[in-house]
Amino acid sequence: MYDVIIIGAGPAGMTAALYASRSNLSVLMIERGAPGGQMNNTAEVENYPGYESILGPELAFKMYEGAIKFGVENAYGIVQNITDQGEFKEVVTEDKTYQGKTVIIATGCVHRKLGVKGEEEFAGRGVSYCAVCDGAFFRNKRLIVVGGGDSAVEEAIYLTQFASEVTIVHRRDELRAQKIIQDRAFANEKISFIWDSVVEEIKGNEMVVTGVQIRNVKTDEVTEEAAGGVFIYVGLDPLTEPFKASGITNDAGWILTNDQMETSIPGVYAVGDVREKGLRQITTAVGDGSIAGQQVFDFIETQKDAQLTK
Repeated sequence: MYDVIIIGAGPAGMTAALYASRSNLSVLMIERGAPGGQMNNTAEVENYPGYESILGPELAFKMYEGAIKFGVENAYGIVQNITDQGEFKEVVTEDKTYQGKTVIIATGCVHRKLGVKGEEEFAGRGVSYCAVCDGAFFRNKRLIVVGGGDSAVEEAIYLTQFASEVTIVHRRDELRAQKIIQDRAFANEKISFIWDSVVEEIKGNEMVVTGVQIRNVKTDEVTEEAAGGVFIYVGLDPLTEPFKASGITNDAGWILTNDQMETSIPGVYAVGDVREKGLRQITTAVGDGSIAGQQVFDFIETQKDAQLTK
């Protein structure tokens, strides 16, 4: 049995692993992919203290090195559910069950799909949710980026090093991204904008995307734009399906916690982007992880004291 089982190895999970293992707790970190989470899909990180600019995968690797320094064990697996057995918790993956005195959920979130015709059909054939992963495949093509937040605008800027032109389609008449990011986009000659509009269909031939059908939300005018690729950034959905039966999520699926990262189940914590909170950044994920890493130590010590007084 482990003192702590951490589900997810993004910045929140890795920080929690670092803090818990430094407290001499036995820690298992379960991850379904490469450590780092969304950092691995980020070209440059410019708002992490200590670095003027650092590649997302490089920062992920540095965090991972620190996380395992004090003996953290790693396991690959897709978690199916967790159950509260009172004095311990069971974490069930597709082929194995683990037991831990405490659990920290750090599964993060994924990019939301548009849910329009052609999106699933052309996934991997022109439809993408990761400019860093796929941008190089779209050299000299005209690209559509859907969204108006930080991710959409940052990735549009990133794509201009490959594309001949990048058009941002946004359902409002102004961007939601930070002003410094907006200014970069407006100053980039390769970036244009289609305001007050939504993509209603992604079109293509038998092989690849060839364009999109767009509707203006104010006038209902429908137009078509030629494009060799569509990059979608319209929001996030939490990866919490295995935990919904536990009653720790809200209606939208985000996990509810207090400031100490505690869920409604004693000994079960949640950190990072999977939490219901306002700001989802690497820095806030790291903060969450450090708090939870300390909290599990305090929880286990309190349980020991309670047993001694019985």
